[in-house]
Amino acid sequence: MGAEFDRDISVNAIAHPSGGEGAYSADLSGGWVVGGGVNGGYLLATIGNAIRETVPAKPDPFSISAYYLSASVPGPATITTAIKRDGGSVATVAAELTQDGVSRITALATYGDLSALPDQHETTATAPDLPPREECVPNAMAPERMRTIAPMMERFEMLFHPDHIGWAVGQPSGRGVISAWFRLKDGREPDPLSLLTIVDLLPPVTFDLGRPGWAPTLELTVHVRAMPAPGWLQVRHATRNVAGGMFEEDCEIWDSAGRLVAQSRQLARLPRG
Repeated sequence: MGAEFDRDISVNAIAHPSGGEGAYSADLSGGWVVGGGVNGGYLLATIGNAIRETVPAKPDPFSISAYYLSASVPGPATITTAIKRDGGSVATVAAELTQDGVSRITALATYGDLSALPDQHETTATAPDLPPREECVPNAMAPERMRTIAPMMERFEMLFHPDHIGWAVGQPSGRGVISAWFRLKDGREPDPLSLLTIVDLLPPVTFDLGRPGWAPTLELTVHVRAMPAPGWLQVRHATRNVAGGMFEEDCEIWDSAGRLVAQSRQLARLPRG
């Protein structure tokens, strides 16, 4: 049957509702609910899978930007795609996810083949300074109330930096940084589509500012920089600015080979009260 994650983001080709190019059905899993809706990163990977089906010769997301128009709910959804350009090494594809005729997300993506890119990795960025995994704090220790609010926590293992977990006991650091080791729970190795989800799976970085609660995403852009190596990932979220009831959240994902394999920035609303 394959890994749970692959089943949850699966799509099936259907007739386009208005006679356009590409259309796919999806069944959004209740296992990815958090707070008031379905996790935005999971939704992005589901859309990303439909785009992959639309341009199969260019299977990997290089860049994708999504605007979240309304909260998605578990259950049937339709994803429509339109190729804006397909030539050379990249294709640009627009996509929209709807439920019962209501637009939930609109996205624009550039796809290509990561395996065809030069094996060159140079960066001035530094990986998270995470302690050994046995010294970190597992998400399995979360209280039952939090697990009820966020059933998606059962889908993965997350081991938090002990200095970045003070918010869980009412002592946020105020620095606006959270980092953790990460892997999908059923042993599924990371790939470009899973990175689209992983950038949005740590608790909102506002928790470390003493502002707990659901933080609805308005816009999320992800850059996938390389095919991730198998094994545990290191993930870091940070914010530098809270203004107008919104904040930005920057994410970096580093693979087991010590490479920066994905970056993202999202704009989200501050949690309410």
